[in-house]
Amino acid sequence: MRDYDAATAFLGEWGRFQRLVFFLLSASIIPNGFNGMSVVFLAGTPEHRCAVPRGANLSEEWRNASIPLELRGGREEPSRCRRYRLAALANFSALGLRPGSDVELETLEQEPCLDGWEYSRDVYHSTIVTEWNLVCEDDWKAPLTTSLFFVGVLIGSFISGQLSDRFGRKNILFLTMAVQTGFSFLQIFSTNWEMFTVLFLIVGMGQISNYVVAFILGTEILGKSVRILFSTLGVCIFFAIGYMLLPLFAYFIRDWRMLLLALTVPGLFCIPLWWIIPESPRWLISQGRYKEAEAIIRKAAKINGIPAPAVLFDTAEMQDSKPQQQQKAILLDLFRTRNIATITIMSLLLWFFTSVGYFGLSLSTPDWHGNAYVNCFLSAVIEVPAYVIAWLLLRSLPRRYSLSGTFFLGGSVVLFIQLVPAELYVLSVGLVMLGKFGITAAFSMLYVYNVELYPTQVRNMAVGATSTASRLGSIIAPYFVYLGAYDRFLPYILMGSLTVLIGIITLFLPESYGNPLPESFEQMMKVKWYKSLEADPGQAQG
Repeated sequence: MRDYDAATAFLGEWGRFQRLVFFLLSASIIPNGFNGMSVVFLAGTPEHRCAVPRGANLSEEWRNASIPLELRGGREEPSRCRRYRLAALANFSALGLRPGSDVELETLEQEPCLDGWEYSRDVYHSTIVTEWNLVCEDDWKAPLTTSLFFVGVLIGSFISGQLSDRFGRKNILFLTMAVQTGFSFLQIFSTNWEMFTVLFLIVGMGQISNYVVAFILGTEILGKSVRILFSTLGVCIFFAIGYMLLPLFAYFIRDWRMLLLALTVPGLFCIPLWWIIPESPRWLISQGRYKEAEAIIRKAAKINGIPAPAVLFDTAEMQDSKPQQQQKAILLDLFRTRNIATITIMSLLLWFFTSVGYFGLSLSTPDWHGNAYVNCFLSAVIEVPAYVIAWLLLRSLPRRYSLSGTFFLGGSVVLFIQLVPAELYVLSVGLVMLGKFGITAAFSMLYVYNVELYPTQVRNMAVGATSTASRLGSIIAPYFVYLGAYDRFLPYILMGSLTVLIGIITLFLPESYGNPLPESFEQMMKVKWYKSLEADPGQAQG
């Protein structure tokens, strides 16, 4: 909408009004940071072992020997899911026999935890895992809780754009904030795992919708130079601030219900923003509501201390300049030629595996060596320099090499973790942090690169398709972390290998840096390919 940009140019780019919108919309993203990763502490699994009831007729010696040892992470640890059959132990105890010397423990029959579990309270006082015993045969439920949250995110990302197009950016922004805050509050009263998980899915829908709509509203109100800053640094860094606050809350509040309550309260501080954050004037104009759009722009001029022109919009001219209805794009357009299909398949793989790496590393913080709260805080802090570096790389270097470099960095250091001796746990945490830095920087650059690759006609469709691939990656990421229960290094070997693989794939994509955004499929096909395809443009056009 060129006429809108021209009509509002008198406001300037960075007046008091723009600063207000920039910081308030960014601040509204903070609750997303701690809601998005809260499952790390809400569904934390403490050390556990079979409970031995007080009524069992066992001597202290037999009680201490009632849990068999098993090899875990190269060391012998008490079993989490098995115990020796108590009836047999009670007989030995009554006969005065001693474990180890009189009775070979390895030969004894074992049984599952028939009387429940004892949980260590060193890290968490209570989580949904300890409340509903999501361990042993039910240990699949904890990663499923996280996966279903991300299913909610997938559904929310589908509907939020359509709802905000129909009902307005501001209305849907505050509605989704209310959904996120309200359903988080309802989770506190969950009576079973099923109820908690269904509510968590709805929280996921609200969480991403709030994020997407705040993003759209900011990019539509702010001028071009500030828009890039808002979409790369503003939104991302305020998300990271919310993520940093999560371990702080969780450290002081070790009960999951009280923690949820504490994480819900900040959402209430967003209520006064209703009277400050305006509706998008661009959206109002697209709906033919020129007077309301004009009132917002005149108010912005007043806040900036700039006199507004007598006539802002020539209604007839605005209607004439509305772009002609383009033929609607369909998903198959992303596979129209061999060239476009190859770019699309590569892009989908990139988004899918980047999402697996990012969420896999973020959700695995309790499994790192050292303090779970410090690790989560470090995982959040490292995102800030990653976003800044990504922004600097986008400004000055070719996209392919920037992305490939950060993927190689992230993937190779995560692969190295398995070589670090157990006693050098600070080094292994440092490597995970470096891996998270590389993957986070790449993730934030992917958004810009994706937009630059596709022509206008299918750009939204392409962003939607790759975003869906990313959501599917986040849905399976908890199961990558779950594999750590079988082999501590397996998640890192898989995530590292896949990240290096997509670093290689990136080198085969076209370069978009310094090129104008393609307006048509023909312009997109002119993008030079790498090596063999570059030598044969006819083949590249498929």
